[in-house]
Amino acid sequence: MSRSTLKTSAINAEIRKAQVAAAAPAAPAGKKATAKDKPAAAAPKGAGEIRIIGGAWKRTRLPVAQRPGLRPTPDRVRETLFNWLGQDLDGWHCLDLFAGSGALGFEAASRGAARVVMIEQAPKVLAALHENHELLHKPSGVEIIRADAIQYLASTQAKFDLIFLDPPYKKGWISRLEPLLPGVLNEDAAIYVEAEHEVESLGDWRTVRQGKAGEVHFHLLRRETGGKSA
Repeated sequence: MSRSTLKTSAINAEIRKAQVAAAAPAAPAGKKATAKDKPAAAAPKGAGEIRIIGGAWKRTRLPVAQRPGLRPTPDRVRETLFNWLGQDLDGWHCLDLFAGSGALGFEAASRGAARVVMIEQAPKVLAALHENHELLHKPSGVEIIRADAIQYLASTQAKFDLIFLDPPYKKGWISRLEPLLPGVLNEDAAIYVEAEHEVESLGDWRTVRQGKAGEVHFHLLRRETGGKSA
């Protein structure tokens, strides 16, 4: 076989190789292509959503409004909290005072709470709470209210067995709310607090359980004179 024939065959082979490569699916940008390259995996679930971890809606995923400062309570922290409280909140009346994503309030409702009141002011966050309420088929025990936290505490006649208190950080909310809390709490009520610092007490309620996740301190407080067992 002549040199020119060999050269032509080699060129044709390179052309066929290039055609095969062009027909193959492109590798994702920034990733080296391999013979066994597979389609990129879907984005991990959890981004922009919360997951109810127990009760009637266990494993249900709900979207979360994207808003600066919105900090849904992580799964691990919620699991710890409800281990402290007991898994079943049957008949409890709960107040989610800075509802945000609704992670705590919806979790409580899923675990049997008779009434969950969610307080939120931000319009977009409030709209997302209503949408998630609809996704859960509008459970009658969940009430979503647009209100200022202080004004709500000062005006409501309701009494609660559990308050979730997870306000924006570094704005002095906890100290401003503290004088109003006894007026809405039953005798044996509990308070759950998330803060950027440790909280030892709020009035007659003392921290009985606490933990830390990243920079967030979380606490369960109970009245010194008695209460539901932790």
